[in-house]
Amino acid sequence: MAEQTSTANAWPANPADLIPQGRKRLGWGLLAVATLGLLTIIVVQILYKTEMSTVGFDTWRPVIYAYILWGAALGAWQVLTRGEDGQRALFLLPALLFTIAMVIFPTLFGFYIALTDWNLSSFAGRRFNGLDNFWQMLADPYYRNALFNMVLYVLAVLVEYVIAFGLALLLNAQIKARKFFRVVFLLPLMLSPVAVSWMVGKSLMEYRFGPAATLARHLGWDNPAFFSDPITARISIMMLDAWTFIPFMMIMLLAGLQAMSREVLEAARVDGATAWQTFWQVTFPLMLPVSVTAVILRIIFKLKLADIIITLTSGGPGGATDSVSSFIYREYRDRSNVGYGTMLAMAYLIIIVVFVTWLLKVASRFVRNVN
Repeated sequence: MAEQTSTANAWPANPADLIPQGRKRLGWGLLAVATLGLLTIIVVQILYKTEMSTVGFDTWRPVIYAYILWGAALGAWQVLTRGEDGQRALFLLPALLFTIAMVIFPTLFGFYIALTDWNLSSFAGRRFNGLDNFWQMLADPYYRNALFNMVLYVLAVLVEYVIAFGLALLLNAQIKARKFFRVVFLLPLMLSPVAVSWMVGKSLMEYRFGPAATLARHLGWDNPAFFSDPITARISIMMLDAWTFIPFMMIMLLAGLQAMSREVLEAARVDGATAWQTFWQVTFPLMLPVSVTAVILRIIFKLKLADIIITLTSGGPGGATDSVSSFIYREYRDRSNVGYGTMLAMAYLIIIVVFVTWLLKVASRFVRNVN
């Protein structure tokens, strides 16, 4: 018995310990050589792209070949150093390589472009200028205005949530033609925001002959120009975007209401709770997880707001309605300023990542405390 126990204790707990050290060193060597070769080719590609055009560095093809070889070396490293576990990990390798190629590498390349002076209308080409774009961004009043507008647009989500919750409660009640109204309320979500901009913004809200402008004149508004005044233009943009995406939150909240247990609501009524008490003390707390999910997803969509603004106002009047996305778009399209536009985009990406991470933590803590 003692010999069996000693043998069991001597047996390695990790199967990778059975792999010979020479095999492991071979795997690490292959990965090191492939990684060094890939990094070398990337550096040569970036620094000597023009000068090395005669040896094939005028395109990114050498980097692609080196990346494929690096992926093969990564797979061989897994098998040589981990054995059967490495063979199972090979099934994850295509997804990993795709993520690196389509997410990580473009992001890193974007940070590099953000540190260059690159204007497509200039014959000078791309030139490294360090943090000049960053300092220009900090002093740009139009970019700060776009960030301020995004704060207002994101706060408008709270109003959209209240309206969406009300519609969800209405469509969850036993009313006539309930299925018909569900389809009707979902119609705006089926339309493209660009189509909404033209149908509503360019037609119904046209200040000369649009029906909304005509009705406003009858109500006493002398010059119903919805997009000429900064405050009115912002409110109009918020209304159009809300009309498009309120059905998104409504359908999520309606699904949550239909999944609620009817026994809990019946128990509240038996205990003598009024309709308001039932909603505030039973329905709303039980709907918090769904509500938080709907609001966070809506905020993420709101942070990308651009198409309605570009179609209707192009950021006007005087940049008053610009979102960060529409401002970056105009920086690319109107000024062909790739380097500075990329710096704006990278800074906005960092802001979004930090903000959404903080929002998820706060939302999780809030739901946990309420429950």
